[in-house]
Amino acid sequence: MDSTIAYIGIGSNLGDKLFNCRYSIDKINQLPGCHVSAVSAIFKTEPVGVTGQPWYANCVVELSTTQLPSQLLKGLLSIESDMGRIRKKRWEARIIDLDILLFGQEIIESNNLMIPHPFLHKRQFVLEPLDQLAPDLMHPVLKSTINQLLNKLPKGPSVVVLKEER
Repeated sequence: MDSTIAYIGIGSNLGDKLFNCRYSIDKINQLPGCHVSAVSAIFKTEPVGVTGQPWYANCVVELSTTQLPSQLLKGLLSIESDMGRIRKKRWEARIIDLDILLFGQEIIESNNLMIPHPFLHKRQFVLEPLDQLAPDLMHPVLKSTINQLLNKLPKGPSVVVLKEER
């Protein structure tokens, strides 16, 4: 079976955030048919869309996978659950958040899976680490590179600060 390059956004703002990110990367690498081929730096980022939450640790991994997008989603949700994430309401603080950002050049719109991630092009905390890994990667819907999308973002107060090199 052919492999596809996928990009997974990782975020944590509860507990040991750096550990949570690293642990989830190890778990993603253990999913059947998956190999993490690159990891961005981990960034410290301000929560978006909510107030009163701790800042996040965010990064992006590049993944080579033979899984289908729906299989990969199931594996990522299982990792979240195993790490103690309980989904109650949207944008709540979380021990771990794993999002499929891109899956090759596929465009998927279903009830439980949207690829490319619908907020990818609006979020500096996703674009900044993704730009480290694949600045020339083309967004399959917007037909702009990751670097172009990052440069189009307004420079606001939620500046993404480099947390740590991995």
